[in-house]
Amino acid sequence: MGEGRVGRGLTRRDFLGLSAGAGAGIVLAGCGGGPQNNPAVQGSGGDGGKTYDGPKVELAFWNGFTGGDGPIMRQLVEQFSSEHENIQVGMTTVEWPEYYQKVPVAVRSGKGPDVAIMHSDQLGTNAARGVIIALDDVAGSLGLKEADFAPVVWKAGIYNSNRYGIPLDVHPLAFYYNKSVMEEAGLDPNKPPQTGDDYMAALEELKGAGHQGHWVTPFPFTGTLSFESILWQNGGDLYNADATKATFNSDEGVEALTWLVDLVKKGYSPENVGDGAAGTAFENGKNIFHWDGVWTIAVWKEVEGLDWGIAPLPRIGSGTGFWAGSHNFVIMNQPSADPNKVQASKVFINWISEHSIDWADAGQIPARKTVRESSAFDELPQSPVAAQLDSAHFVPPVPGIGDVQPETFDIAVNEAVLLRKEPKAALDEAASRADQLLEENRQKYQA
Repeated sequence: MGEGRVGRGLTRRDFLGLSAGAGAGIVLAGCGGGPQNNPAVQGSGGDGGKTYDGPKVELAFWNGFTGGDGPIMRQLVEQFSSEHENIQVGMTTVEWPEYYQKVPVAVRSGKGPDVAIMHSDQLGTNAARGVIIALDDVAGSLGLKEADFAPVVWKAGIYNSNRYGIPLDVHPLAFYYNKSVMEEAGLDPNKPPQTGDDYMAALEELKGAGHQGHWVTPFPFTGTLSFESILWQNGGDLYNADATKATFNSDEGVEALTWLVDLVKKGYSPENVGDGAAGTAFENGKNIFHWDGVWTIAVWKEVEGLDWGIAPLPRIGSGTGFWAGSHNFVIMNQPSADPNKVQASKVFINWISEHSIDWADAGQIPARKTVRESSAFDELPQSPVAAQLDSAHFVPPVPGIGDVQPETFDIAVNEAVLLRKEPKAALDEAASRADQLLEENRQKYQA
């Protein structure tokens, strides 16, 4: 996902920094200045991205694909430019935390990108601050509709009834398992556990063979994402319907966090697992069942001697569910936007979306249903996970929501997994803080 690690060194903080740093950067952009105030944007509708027949333009395309996915996107950009004589695209990559701080300021000063990538949980914040423009005309003219995508990823691009992102991919949390060690422990390497009871039975078998089978990290990657996934499986949610109040400290939330903590208490996981250590341990055959994003497929493919498999997360709760994010294309609301560049950007977005099977080589799941259901995608390792996308959950696209997690349930998961606080106490304290932040955000992002 370009989330930073993508490799032995991914500090998961790099990815979460995209949320933590976003709020500070967006505030600098200030309110107002939306598309309704930008004549160049208003008049740039054209055919919404089907064609561009104007003069030659050079587009600045920014993203945070600094990991193994970066070269794949760069190849697509170069191919697009070679096929469009009147549209040349220059790609700039910046680490996600820095990216979300720089982009709003650059856009406001007229020095930002023409087209860019943003995560789905940042769309509401950037739309509210007038950093990006609505793309309803692109979706409409190209005939894109919810049926063409997984409903959850389609809805994630909408803020205040307008579409601000054209989804490129989905990157959910997935279940990786070490086939060699499973076989040595007497488990069937071709049948990874997919129910809570089977999962615990398998961990017990692994423990009997001398393995701590599921390393629980107290850090966002992947402790917080695991907590969120089990919360949703239990039928709970992070916030109420309009994201005005935290609900992650519900009985469902306490049960989810308790399950993770018990893995540590019962010896299925070491204590005090370091940031990134669970992934390294998986590569080394010490962590047998590893929950991580689909983007790590690019990592495991390159580890010599690692015999691994991938499946949807096991059903620890009573239902299905797992955390997911999405990269979305956005167009910037430049103060003096060039209508030709805006239209050319739409053509670029549509072209990359149509070629997203190539992007899937980075481990991503294409957002477009036609690409996802192609025979070419069926041959990729992430296809079993894609089959359950209807069970994916996204953080709601509410302005400022990315600032809430690092100061609330991230901390609760950390304290509980490190055995410093009981799960209920940690979540109750975090929920109280979250309610304060949600109220502050409602005031901060008023137009």
